Amino acid sequence: MEIHPTALVSPTARIDSDVRIGPFCVVEPETTVLEGCTLESRVIIKSGTTLGRNNHVFEGAVLGGLPQHVNMPERPGKLIIGDGNTIRENVTVHRSLEEDDATSIGDNNLLMVNAHIAHDCRIGNHGIFANNCMLAGHITVADRAYISGGVAIHQFCRVGSLAMVGGQARIVKDVPPYVTVDGASNLAVGLNQIGLRRAGYTGEEVCRLKEAYRVIYRSGLRWNEILSALREQFPNGLASHFHPFLATTTRGIIAERRMPPRATIKLRQEQEKQEFWRVRAG
Repeated sequence: MEIHPTALVSPTARIDSDVRIGPFCVVEPETTVLEGCTLESRVIIKSGTTLGRNNHVFEGAVLGGLPQHVNMPERPGKLIIGDGNTIRENVTVHRSLEEDDATSIGDNNLLMVNAHIAHDCRIGNHGIFANNCMLAGHITVADRAYISGGVAIHQFCRVGSLAMVGGQARIVKDVPPYVTVDGASNLAVGLNQIGLRRAGYTGEEVCRLKEAYRVIYRSGLRWNEILSALREQFPNGLASHFHPFLATTTRGIIAERRMPPRATIKLRQEQEKQEFWRVRAG
């Protein structure tokens, strides 16, 4: 155990062996920091926080802060962080509202500079949360999701496994698994092909996902008909994850960025050309 002399560590905190705590850190009572963790300078671990094994927390991060809520409970809940996470500079993660509940972060996630995870969020494993992304309360993010820089996600929304949310998107509805969201329009623009390929999924599995994607967004079916089609046509494999996700949504899912079937776009250059020849002819 290596604790810098300027760090303030509560004698009631549980600090395991092989933990390194840098200068000016604060570790409050009722906290747990398990073996292999490194806290760089000015890290604050607030009461009610459990930090699993082999986490690396960088300068200025605050873990386990009180929920940002107008009705602050007398005894808020906890923050539980798993193993192998990298938490970069000035990240903030807040405890849950209720005493018997917890904000939770799984294993092997990367939280980049200034990312914020609010109270009662549920974060899975192997996710990436880029700079300045903001998650409001009660958000669920499944395994291997990618949340780009500057993304803001509304409270109670869900982001499915291996979904990719583009930079500066504003998410107010659920993002289905394996889908890519365009940051400019906040709409779905197909599957997260790069993420699926990096995860090692086969071309056959991706083709099945494409079929399910078409059922959801391009079939023209009503909502209950979409759910029935997903349940019947995709009972197993990756595509089987769509039905339970859509069937349990409370906010609806994001729409697709796709032109209406009979819509046409007149290019500005073409319009200018037509105007030029009309003047010449006149």
